[in-house]
Amino acid sequence: MGHMKTVSLRELHHQTGYWVRESARQGEIQVTDDGRVIAKIVPHTATAEVPYFAQRKTSAAFRRLAAKLAGGTDSTQIISEDRDSRP
Repeated sequence: MGHMKTVSLRELHHQTGYWVRESARQGEIQVTDDGRVIAKIVPHTATAEVPYFAQRKTSAAFRRLAAKLAGGTDSTQIISEDRDSRP
């Protein structure tokens, strides 16, 4: 892996566009202030992350409820059945 590029906050202020384009070409650039890294310029990646809601798994209870509702069952009937089946 190559050397990590850094730019001072002052230099970033003077040539923001250059450093942002440089990040797109060469990867992450660390921004320093008084020699300390305070931020990063990270290039945008073309691979979109899968949103959290698309990754989640449905519970067995939800699948059973969804199966009951799929036929057009009245939700008040399902709630009453669920209430009646509890000890």
